[in-house]
Amino acid sequence: MSPSRSDQCMLCGRQPLETTVHHLTPKEKGGAGQPTADICSACHRQIHALYTNADLVARELTTIEALQAEPEMARFLRWISKQPASVNPRVRKSEHVRRKR
Repeated sequence: MSPSRSDQCMLCGRQPLETTVHHLTPKEKGGAGQPTADICSACHRQIHALYTNADLVARELTTIEALQAEPEMARFLRWISKQPASVNPRVRKSEHVRRKR
């Protein structure tokens, strides 16, 4: 996760907090030079806990809007958006991701 300059998460909207750069299309799937998003570390970790890089591409989760609309991610976003910026929850990888790696 590369540090970013933004102070608002493009995914959950929390601010002010330090964000990281998320490659919307994973670099290993041809995303180098493609659009990125400044998101908080909690959202970044949750994305990669729920989906493999192959899943992100196959399920077309390569935009902020698509990630926000995905049911599992939307549930997390509803919760995290109500938390203060100081909250940095522990994230557990889904069974699906643990089996794929």
